[in-house]
Amino acid sequence: MWTLFTSHASEFFTGFGWTILSSVIALIGSTILGLGFALLQIVPNRFANIVGKIYIEVVRNIPLLVITMFFYVVVAKVLNLNGFVSGTIGLTLYTSAFIAETIRAGINSVDSGQYEGARSNGLSWWQAMRYVVLPQAIRLVIPPLGNQFVNLIKNSSVLAFVAGLDLMYQANMISQLTFDTFGPYIIVAIFYLILTLPLSYYMRYLENKTDR
Repeated sequence: MWTLFTSHASEFFTGFGWTILSSVIALIGSTILGLGFALLQIVPNRFANIVGKIYIEVVRNIPLLVITMFFYVVVAKVLNLNGFVSGTIGLTLYTSAFIAETIRAGINSVDSGQYEGARSNGLSWWQAMRYVVLPQAIRLVIPPLGNQFVNLIKNSSVLAFVAGLDLMYQANMISQLTFDTFGPYIIVAIFYLILTLPLSYYMRYLENKTDR
C-alpha cells in the first residue's frame, strides 16, 4: 500500500486539496444559507415562513446525488458549470437544509421569555434575534452542527460522480489504472479521517467550552 501511495502521491494530494476546497466553500455557504432559511421559518411573515419550509422540506427529501446531477447535467447547459462547481453547489444546498432545521430547532429551544424580555426593552425583532436569541441557540446546537459539518466533508465524495477531481475521483482513476480495488480506497479513507477527526474533536472542545 505504501508503494501505491508513493507512486500516486500527486494524485492523492490533488484530490485532497480539491476535497478541502469544496468542503470549505460548502461549509461557509451552507452555514450562511442555513441560518437565512432558519430565520425565514420564524420571521413574523407568513409568506417567508412558507418559503423557508418549502425549501427545507424539498431539499432534505431529495438525494444529494440527484441535486448534484441536476446542476451538472441540466444547469450546466446554461451556465457552463464544471464538475467541481456543480458538486460544490449541490453539497452546499443539500447541507444548508439540514443546518437550517438544526438552527431553527435551537432557536425554538431558547426560552420564549428571552425574546419577550428583549422586545419589552425596545429591541426590534432582528435585534432580539441577533443579540439575545441566536447566541444562545448557536451554543445549544453546536453538537448537531458539528455532526452536519462532518457529514458535509464525507458527502463531498459525491464530486466523484461528476468528475469533481476530489479524493474519491482520484481513487477511482487510480483503481482503474492499477486494477487495485482495495488500496486506493483505504488510502482515501485515511485522508478523510485526517479531515474529520480533528473537526470532531474541535467541535467537542467548543461544546465543552460553551458549557462552562
